[in-house]
Amino acid sequence: MKLTKLQGFTAVLIVFSFLGMTQVSRADDGSQADALPIEDLRLFAEIFSMIKRDYVEPIDDATLLRDAVRGMLGGLDPHSGYLDPSSFHDINVDTRGEFGGLGIEVTLDEGVIRVVAPIDGTPADRAGIQSGDLIIRLDGKTVKGNSLDSAVEQMRGEPGSEITLTIVREGVDQPFDVTLKRAIIQLHSARGELLEDRYGYVRVSQFQSGTSASLRRQIEKLEEAAGEPLTGLVLDLRNNPGGVLNGAVEVSDLFLREGVIVSTRGRTADADYTFSATARDVLEGAPMVVLVNRGSASASEIVAGALQDHGRALILGTKTFGKGSVQTILPMNNGAALKLTTARYYTPNGRSIQATGIEPDIVSRRLQLSDQPNRSGTREADLAGHLQNESTDSGDEAGAAEQAERLQDRDFEVGEALNLLKGMVLARRQTG
Repeated sequence: MKLTKLQGFTAVLIVFSFLGMTQVSRADDGSQADALPIEDLRLFAEIFSMIKRDYVEPIDDATLLRDAVRGMLGGLDPHSGYLDPSSFHDINVDTRGEFGGLGIEVTLDEGVIRVVAPIDGTPADRAGIQSGDLIIRLDGKTVKGNSLDSAVEQMRGEPGSEITLTIVREGVDQPFDVTLKRAIIQLHSARGELLEDRYGYVRVSQFQSGTSASLRRQIEKLEEAAGEPLTGLVLDLRNNPGGVLNGAVEVSDLFLREGVIVSTRGRTADADYTFSATARDVLEGAPMVVLVNRGSASASEIVAGALQDHGRALILGTKTFGKGSVQTILPMNNGAALKLTTARYYTPNGRSIQATGIEPDIVSRRLQLSDQPNRSGTREADLAGHLQNESTDSGDEAGAAEQAERLQDRDFEVGEALNLLKGMVLARRQTG
């Protein structure tokens, strides 16, 4: 069965995990391996012996060998690594959708910890941690040079305990500290609301095995509230760090009637796999706009890429994270596991987004308020002592206040997506 694991953050970095006996047996079967480099292994043994004999402090064999393994994996890509029995246990616990930590998805970038995205409603999200932030110190201790697993372990802890992160942020001159209180992170992967009439909005914060069913229920609720099928849908994948591969495939399948959703390719035959759509579309072809940003990674990019390549949705936002590799979790006899990058995944048109990301169809740039007052935006109602409209009553004012609290008014990109949907619906009517 092919799954994607989240490891990193308080825990959890997006990884595509292919679990099964074929991987384990392949890892244990040396008959297909290349001939062992005997001379290089002799050199390793010589260095091992010198360290044991001459290093200033005694080091036991198990520590030396474990560090050697981690050093070997550290020379690969940032998503490969050694999971000791405790870490391997934790990664299995994390897939249940509840774990302790900060709620922040991270990766390793040139020796420092880079934030992929905070998870909605978590301590990291409430503290204002942003995608792209660099974490350079944890409780005053420098993280540069440490492994990702070591940093993740430091960010884990008892719910209610505190940790201070030192952050470097683009556009901010000096590093600054943010103190977070650890909590039990419970992931609710989908939520929705009706924007206007029959236009719906659904946010998916992370992909889990039940995300597709949750998303479908949200759409059904929106249609019940609207009294009829939706005219259009905004699917929000911003700051969604990924999750379970099957969840991304099933979400894509909700909106596609046919064709490839995603494929994986590696050096071995069992790393090659293709996922295809079934004949269903819960929206019956109603137009869609998908929101993405640089915090949209991995499984989010699978969904965005599939819907984009099939022309099923317009992608609005900024270029995504670009995590397009597949990791295999290989359990080992000592209770530990090897997490090894074994393949890349490809969109339906054969695009690899590894380190490049998904380019949106329409690029959105973050708005900044000007320091100067916008005189051209002044209205009669803004002037001191203006006459009241005699036909306006308190009910109208309450309605206006309620209208101002709409999501599409608070969130510029959601408002733009709604306008795009209206334009797409209008264009269909005129051509139909």
